[in-house]
Amino acid sequence: MTVLCNVVVVTPLAAQTEGSALAVLPGSTRAAGLGGAGAALVGDAGAVFSNPAGIATIRHLAVEAAYQRLPGGTAVGSGALALRAGRLSWGFGAAALDTSGALVRATDLLGLSSLVFRASFIAVGTSVKYVRETLGATTADAWAGDVGVAIAIFDLMAFGASVQNLGGDLGGGARLTRRSRAGLTMNYVDPQGAYRLLTTLEGQWPSGGSGAAFLIAGVEVGVVVHGTGIVARIGYAGHSVSTDAAPFSYGAGVELGRLHLDYAYRASESTAGGGVGGGGGGGGGGRARFGLRWTP
Repeated sequence: MTVLCNVVVVTPLAAQTEGSALAVLPGSTRAAGLGGAGAALVGDAGAVFSNPAGIATIRHLAVEAAYQRLPGGTAVGSGALALRAGRLSWGFGAAALDTSGALVRATDLLGLSSLVFRASFIAVGTSVKYVRETLGATTADAWAGDVGVAIAIFDLMAFGASVQNLGGDLGGGARLTRRSRAGLTMNYVDPQGAYRLLTTLEGQWPSGGSGAAFLIAGVEVGVVVHGTGIVARIGYAGHSVSTDAAPFSYGAGVELGRLHLDYAYRASESTAGGGVGGGGGGGGGGRARFGLRWTP
């Protein structure tokens, strides 16, 4: 059974996109730097937000956290944990939005728990999630589920597909729009070597008239010697709905063995208020996001 734990976030700043920011919030800071792609980014704890089957390739344990401060003092934080035991993997994701900026009186919360089974190169997984949104003096919540599949060919290639927010209108008034995702990630050099060259390509299909299908593409390059180095990322995301987020996002990461420090930035096409797009949230100027990944 998949066990629902408690708490993870979603922000009404993106309410203009699909009624809930859950569908557009990237699973990790690394994914944000790659345009928001995540269906085929396997091996990180943050994969639970995009494709539950993506955590199947972790070694034993993966931990991830992200934080961004938005204009006006609002703070958004998220975290994920994944554990592997043989053919089974369990994951938990949480995020919170707090207009006070302290992340102690969160107005929007989301929590999810994932269970994954892996056989050889193929993994299948499912998630159960709960979301609570506060708009003004009104609080609404909803339950939903995700299903996903991932095929990882050693460290060279990964295919991932997921359907998110099944039953997203169950609960007390909140609505999570169903979204289908499919992606392919390719490593063109051995990631155990000194160089990094990765591309990811993902298609997303929102349902319920919330927007047209669109494409996300990302590139990651870098040099890592004896476990220490730096990588750079760039991503492009087409717009399925009206948004002020620029199509391009940028990112960087510092590799310190099994510890990864990530940064992502996405500009705004206008100075008006925005949403939590690929790189962050808030309005006016760009949106920066900081993250940490640990895979012991």
